[in-house]
Amino acid sequence: MIRKFSILLLFIFLILSFQHAALAQRQKVHNLAAYDLAPYHFGFILGMNQMLFSMDIVDGFQNNNYIPLQTPDIYSDSSTLYGIEHRPTFGFTIGIVSNLRISEHLDLRFVPSLSFGERNIDYSIMTKFEGEKDLILITKKIQSTFVELPLHIKYKGSRLNNVRPYWLVGAKYAIDLASDSKKKEESNNVYIALNKSDVYAEMGAGFDFYTTFFKFGIELKMSYGLTDILRREGNIYTGGFDDLRSKLFLLSFTFE
Repeated sequence: MIRKFSILLLFIFLILSFQHAALAQRQKVHNLAAYDLAPYHFGFILGMNQMLFSMDIVDGFQNNNYIPLQTPDIYSDSSTLYGIEHRPTFGFTIGIVSNLRISEHLDLRFVPSLSFGERNIDYSIMTKFEGEKDLILITKKIQSTFVELPLHIKYKGSRLNNVRPYWLVGAKYAIDLASDSKKKEESNNVYIALNKSDVYAEMGAGFDFYTTFFKFGIELKMSYGLTDILRREGNIYTGGFDDLRSKLFLLSFTFE
């Protein structure tokens, strides 16, 4: 998490550096000179996301033994959880941009979106069967399709010719259409059940580029879930978590 957050801070620092250097640049002809004076405008986004988890593990989770009823997909007399790790994967996001001008430097943005992705949780489990011990690795894949409803305040820096940096903060409400919260155990396969909805705090930064016919933007944004989304069902796959929250990094391209 620290590394990802550092990348976002570096991106914001580069924008600040750009803003400072812009003061010394000579002026050129502006494309779409009156574009930012319009009270509202629309567009769409295409992006690549990385879905992650923020995990807090229960202290002493390795000391808990699980009976077969708590591990229906593991053939053993008893099992002990030895380790938990998560592996993010890349997905994609599409959405519609609705932008309302508040002032010269402030906009209000509503960007309803669809985000598709997958997260994997790896469990290291020590099994015991008829006195024999064996360390196994089990991976649970969690697929998500989010309907996202974000609302942002966008602060725009000064325009340099046909480039303008910006920063944004806000929040979003998200519904996971692929949530496993209602799935039951089928064919001895245990699903990791997550809550269907969540609320996120968001921050990001980007550049707007004014072309002859439209405005093109590049944006990096981080979303952090504010609630614990794990449904605890008393099995080995949920017993080790004290808190499980969603995170999302999004690199997006806007066309307005």
